[in-house]
Amino acid sequence: MNRRNLKVTILGSGTSTGVPVIGCRCPVCRSQDPRNQRTRCSVLISVGERNVLIDTATDLRQQALREEVDHVDAVLFTHSHADHVHGIDDLRSFNRSSGELMPIFGSAETIGTIRRNFSYIFDDDPDAGYRPRLAPQVVDGPFELFGLRIEPLPLVHGPGRSLGYRVGPFAYLTDCSAIPAESQARLGGIDTLVVDGLRFKPHQSHFSIAQAIEAAANIGARRTLLTHLSHDVDYARHSPLLPEGVELAHDGQRLSFDFAAGDE
Repeated sequence: MNRRNLKVTILGSGTSTGVPVIGCRCPVCRSQDPRNQRTRCSVLISVGERNVLIDTATDLRQQALREEVDHVDAVLFTHSHADHVHGIDDLRSFNRSSGELMPIFGSAETIGTIRRNFSYIFDDDPDAGYRPRLAPQVVDGPFELFGLRIEPLPLVHGPGRSLGYRVGPFAYLTDCSAIPAESQARLGGIDTLVVDGLRFKPHQSHFSIAQAIEAAANIGARRTLLTHLSHDVDYARHSPLLPEGVELAHDGQRLSFDFAAGDE
């Protein structure tokens, strides 16, 4: 049976403000622990020579330079909020190196919003200058990408919606306040879950840490990383309080999976 190696890099583990927060003098924002220095949420999935981004976070340029990402072949968007999309213009650097159109994937709502908010990218003017060259594709079910089965997972994000993604033994569920039963059913047997865990206090649009831990227990992943973390969360102080198998994600964290293609 064909086996694949999947690598995942946590490019950003922070909430929409990033951490440190501008103007804040709290202990976490003043911390010298690099695990408390969080750029906006995104991950990079690598298989063979292919790199797939989940979201173009506001800090994409900084993340790509830090992690020495020299090419991106496709982007999966979770939703259209600014912190997950507004690095989109930096995709043009990857177009320049590849010389090819880059496919981007998302829900109909997300792709529609990106087309509207970044209309300069998609107009037909042949003299429009230096801009990303993107090929939007709406997804409403599983699809194949670079030999991987990509499974979009509808999530509740406060009053709105977002998409999580399962890729083989790995699932990424950022920006969610509930996981519908049909999405949870498609998460059986995963090895590692990265899930929204904003802070300890409740929030209308994000899991609290307690809610994220409960959701992870219901899913049954071997390992769970909490992401989209605010400056209420101190890595060294709060990590020991988490149950076995649950940890705080941090920027630059790397994961690796070997799995049979038939296990997807």
